[in-house]
Amino acid sequence: MNLIVVGASHRSASITLLERLSRVGGPRPFIGEHVAEAVLLSTCNRTDIYAVVPAFHAGLQQIGEVLARETGVSYEELSPSVYVHHGVNAVRHAFRVAAGLESMVVGEPQILGQLRDAYQNATDADTVGRVLHELMQQALRVGKRAHAETDIDRAPRSVVSAALALAPSVRRWAVVGAGAMGSLARAHLAEMGAAEIAVVRRANTHELPRLLSEVDGVVCATASVDPVITKSMVTKPLVIVDLAMPRDVEPDVRDLPGVTLIDLETLGASIAPAYSAEVHEVERIVEDEVQAYAGWLRGAEAAPTVAALRARAEELVSTELRRLTSRRPDLTDAQRADVAHTVHRIVQRLLHQPTVRVRQLAAEPGGEAYTRLVRELFELDTNVTSVSDVPEVAE
Repeated sequence: MNLIVVGASHRSASITLLERLSRVGGPRPFIGEHVAEAVLLSTCNRTDIYAVVPAFHAGLQQIGEVLARETGVSYEELSPSVYVHHGVNAVRHAFRVAAGLESMVVGEPQILGQLRDAYQNATDADTVGRVLHELMQQALRVGKRAHAETDIDRAPRSVVSAALALAPSVRRWAVVGAGAMGSLARAHLAEMGAAEIAVVRRANTHELPRLLSEVDGVVCATASVDPVITKSMVTKPLVIVDLAMPRDVEPDVRDLPGVTLIDLETLGASIAPAYSAEVHEVERIVEDEVQAYAGWLRGAEAAPTVAALRARAEELVSTELRRLTSRRPDLTDAQRADVAHTVHRIVQRLLHQPTVRVRQLAAEPGGEAYTRLVRELFELDTNVTSVSDVPEVAE
């Protein structure tokens, strides 16, 4: 089995393409002949598919076909903006995402909740097996460790705070959307000293034309697939912060007189990469955790080989005992039982140390060579494809 990540983010794709990718419904469509497990992480600045596939290229093709079908964009058009990681590099990407190193606002802690929700959604959809369960649990733990042991999440703490920091100072605000992002926006506006904060739930967007005429600023953060603010609704100077993906505000609104529109595209262009001691410390934590997880992954790959070796030994023992029975029909049942017990004990004792040692060696860097050697020496067919056998596709 191979662990892979196929995705696109604000670093690799346009906002328009990320909007299309955000329409992918969930992890279930990715499951099929060539994809055994899947988790879909979709945020305002990334769409990642974490998957376990029996064969790298066939799995990648199936994921590409699903993305093309769900977005209406051919995979040939998508591929220049899509990154692919496998094996240890997929683990590294997951841990970096969880730690906030791949976020638009480096270190923002909201990604942990989004990753937890993605994992829960996949669990509910029954698309998580042993490998992705372990990966998601470890990624969440790495993210928590990064925030607990460093100051990576010091200001600005989120996309919301970074966007509002760019907005001109006004006092009367409306927040469209009552979800987590909307709640965060209300909290930040209160800290900034907003005099009035009106909340509009998505079900009540018919009130927006009137409300937009009464406020000076509006934050949009709904899950609507269509714009909730159109050009015809805006009749006065207004500060608009659009944090939604897909966008809540028609792009043409930006051209209206007196309107300041801050969206994810604006935000991405305004945030400089963070190079700080905290970032370097989190990168060290992530790399330590990647190496520890890689050892577990290599050890897990050794398990089928060890099982196959023991099965081969049991098969040989059974064959020889049957031959003994045919050659020595004079043996009593008790005698045959004694012989069988003794032969089994000898085989188990002979195999114990080598199998323990191959598990230990397999967990070390380059350890897949040991399991491959055992399979070749004993001609074992375990249907194991090592993640190291597949070339990495760079982001």
